[in-house]
Amino acid sequence: MPLPKLPSKPATLLSPSDYPKAEKGKSVKPSIKLLEPAAAPASAPASAPAVEAPAARGKAITPVAEKTRGKSLKAVETRPKSSTSRAADKAGGSKLFVLDTNVLMHDPTSLFRFEEHDVYLPMMTLEELDNHKKGMSEVARNARQVSRTLDALVADTDDNAIDQGIPLAKLGNKDARGRLFFQTKLQNVTLPEGLPVGKADNQILGVVRALEDQYPGRAIVLVSKDINMRIKARAMGLPAEEYFNDHVLEDTDLLYSGIMQLPDDFWNKHGKGMESWQESKNGTGYTYYRLTGPLVPAMLVNQFVYMEPTNGEASFYGHVLEINGKTAVIRTLRDYSHGKNSVWGITARNREQNFALNLLMDPECDFVSLLGQAGTGKTLLALAAGLTQVLETKTYNEIIVTRVTVPVGEDIGFLPGTEEEKMSPWMGAFDDNLEVLNKSDNDAGEWGRAATQDLIRSRIKIKSLNFMRGRTFVSKYVIIDEAQNLTPKQMKTLITRAGPGTKIVCLGNIAQIDTPYLTEGSSGLTYVVDRFKGWSHGGHVTLARGERSRLADHASDVL
Repeated sequence: MPLPKLPSKPATLLSPSDYPKAEKGKSVKPSIKLLEPAAAPASAPASAPAVEAPAARGKAITPVAEKTRGKSLKAVETRPKSSTSRAADKAGGSKLFVLDTNVLMHDPTSLFRFEEHDVYLPMMTLEELDNHKKGMSEVARNARQVSRTLDALVADTDDNAIDQGIPLAKLGNKDARGRLFFQTKLQNVTLPEGLPVGKADNQILGVVRALEDQYPGRAIVLVSKDINMRIKARAMGLPAEEYFNDHVLEDTDLLYSGIMQLPDDFWNKHGKGMESWQESKNGTGYTYYRLTGPLVPAMLVNQFVYMEPTNGEASFYGHVLEINGKTAVIRTLRDYSHGKNSVWGITARNREQNFALNLLMDPECDFVSLLGQAGTGKTLLALAAGLTQVLETKTYNEIIVTRVTVPVGEDIGFLPGTEEEKMSPWMGAFDDNLEVLNKSDNDAGEWGRAATQDLIRSRIKIKSLNFMRGRTFVSKYVIIDEAQNLTPKQMKTLITRAGPGTKIVCLGNIAQIDTPYLTEGSSGLTYVVDRFKGWSHGGHVTLARGERSRLADHASDVL
């Protein structure tokens, strides 16, 4: 993924006539005109999404905003509000959000994410929750959690008080300042002819229409993660929005890349009063620079900086170690592109791979995330660094590999054997890379290579994600492959397994998400990259260039 570039075109603003105004005695109807604001520059303030509270508890930030030191850079909003929501925001009134069942089953805490606005639950939503509560799946667990939350809210509440709405802050969620309403009586549902009345989605749409008639002048908005449901609502003239509270970023081009290109005049602006010294660490000599300047506040700890002048001067590659106000300490890198610094026979083929190996081989870095397209070398680099630190330097005592078992096509059914045997078909990528790593020793002969392979196999354990709860890994090198298919909750479960001396490496490509309910913005990999940036013991690199083969590179570009 290339470095993010700021848009150069100006924003297209809506004219005042496009914003409907709420008048007393009249309901606000959205226009069906497909006119939405164009993408605004990253520096221009974008209007917040329908659900503005973040996924993190107790922090009110815009999910679209990428926080930098001292600056808040707002991203391009790709999911604008409905015209009804914009009109309510302009008038300063609170909205009534009607929740579809899939919102509650996707995020059990979604009831408390609507700030000062009220939440309405149709009876059909509760009926569908009841149908999905059985089983051990993530959806069933979420449905049961929502049911327990609703039971706690309804407890100690008079029957007459339910009609007036139950305060959502009753259970201690101070950010939720609205009220919860239930459908307590049958409403006159009028649907267009031809729509089957018995279908749950159509009944919820009928409830939204009935609420507009019951509360004229108030903004009634349907919130659903079902695309077809939102399309049907818009076709009926009903305002509908997606629930995107869990989206870390609306535009994945603004995802933290871990790399910053320095301008050609960097040393002229930051060289005044600069200190430099040399130290030897782990048998390698490093040069340190302490400098001050206007670009320092935009840097993050463990970010890589580079400058490749076009006038023939030497290139500079550095690693940000400390930031204190406008002062930063930058250290030069170990050159893993040179054969003498090879890692298990592997050398870096490009700039980003060199950055990644510096993180993977750093014992002070406990968490590493590598993002990149197919063929950029994520798995090979992580495995080579793991073998070196387990078998040669003895920094860790074992490599543990895990991944989500989400098939690309149709599932082939149950697999026979033990846990490792069941997981082996999913670990074909590691077998391919081990084959490459074993071929590097040509002098050992066939018997020597076989013995080496057996030794390596004995130090690599393949574990299923389903049995990770409650485990603690001590002095392990943990590789989480295909991490883009993990939810933020699953990612938290995995990373919190780390004990003393353990390093966790997350690998993934957010362009290859196979889980049906995850997007690039809500993936656990996007979530963890955004939350870990700037931590002194964690680092991230986005690999940009494919090194698999010219065929694979061409396929990535044109297909």
